Amino acid sequence: MTKRTRVGVLCGGKSAEHEVSLQSAKSIVEAMDRDKYEILIIGLDKKGRWWGYETEDFLKYPDDPTRISLEQSSARLAFIPGEREKPLLDFSKSRVLDGIDVVFPVLHGPFGEDGTLQGLMKLADMPFVGPSVLGSAIGMDKDVAKRLLRDAGIPVAKWLVAERSSADRIDFRKAERALGLPFFVKPANLGSSVGVRMVASPDDFQAAREEAFTYDNKIIVEENISGREIECSVLGNENPIASLPGEVITDTKKHTFYSYEAKYVDESGAILKIPADLPQDTIQRIQESAVRSFKALCCEGMARADFFLKEDHGLVVNELNTIPGFTKISMYPKLWEVSGLPYRELIDRLISLALDRHERERKLQTSVFP
Repeated sequence: MTKRTRVGVLCGGKSAEHEVSLQSAKSIVEAMDRDKYEILIIGLDKKGRWWGYETEDFLKYPDDPTRISLEQSSARLAFIPGEREKPLLDFSKSRVLDGIDVVFPVLHGPFGEDGTLQGLMKLADMPFVGPSVLGSAIGMDKDVAKRLLRDAGIPVAKWLVAERSSADRIDFRKAERALGLPFFVKPANLGSSVGVRMVASPDDFQAAREEAFTYDNKIIVEENISGREIECSVLGNENPIASLPGEVITDTKKHTFYSYEAKYVDESGAILKIPADLPQDTIQRIQESAVRSFKALCCEGMARADFFLKEDHGLVVNELNTIPGFTKISMYPKLWEVSGLPYRELIDRLISLALDRHERERKLQTSVFP
């Protein structure tokens, strides 16, 4: 029998997207081909501690997005950089676990999607799925990502930025003059619409700013773009390709925008039209822009590019998600499914891309001496 690839699936984490991560990991683990892969689930709790699970029973309330959480585990893990063959220590039982061939991070938000985990994997000489350190860090910071997209000639919404120390430099009237009404206030480094509010009054602005600063030390105040919400999946390393695009149609009677609740809690909060009903020339423009944005932000492996398609047919990039939602109904895998790449094969492709990149990087010289 061919040796199975041992995959460490990392999920949970310290960010506000902890629960979303668990939902994504559940779907990935259920879909992986057991003839090809041996799976070790590594759950990171909200304190950042690592726990090992060798069965799929790693979740409490797996079907409830508001209560989903990690089961208790007796295997408290520590990562050992530099020990590629035996990288994990279960110090609860003083034993070293079998090696891992590749890590599949499913950690959304800070401390997992922002380059921190990717840096640890690089130090440990461990292959991992998704963008590397730079692409992950850029993609997580909406302010930096917008600057690079703008400089690459890719249209983005107008925005203002404020650090906690300079928050008073942006008041409601300044934002209104620069951006119009309504506008959005967001944490700069977070996803899944956590901490995002639409603002139309000074009172709204004060509350939105306070909430955004509970999640991040930098916030962005962003123009509202009227248009269809379009998403496109990108896959690849040096030669990335784009999927067919899909459309998010939010139930505006229940949600003012595509909020966290509309995405993950309210099953009828939005309709995902996959693929989107668009003319062929528009589909091609979206795909080309998705790939250009992917390259401009130094991404590898995967990302989901989110757009606004305006009434005048102009295309505006909202953001790129470098570890997009991966539930069975999430846009990233569903778009690849309608593009001819089923969920299980998508996982195979992502793991293959991770291993290929790692092999390419291992050929680089690391010493000036022979």
